[in-house]
Amino acid sequence: MSEFETGLPSVRLIQSYIKDKQQVELKLITGDLLVGRIFWQDNSCICLLDASEQQILIWRSALAYLKLSG
Repeated sequence: MSEFETGLPSVRLIQSYIKDKQQVELKLITGDLLVGRIFWQDNSCICLLDASEQQILIWRSALAYLKLSG
């Protein structure tokens, strides 16, 4: 596995969402839509906190898109 590329624009943007505790929408390739705050990210996954603060682990390969909610 390669080192986490913190200089990539996509990684920096997601880090700003984490820092600012922004609510996001994650659309999965299955068509499911998840809403919450990103708790952390790594090379393989993004951890989303839903409205009840439950952690949901999402593999990056399952994402269709990610955007700010609202």
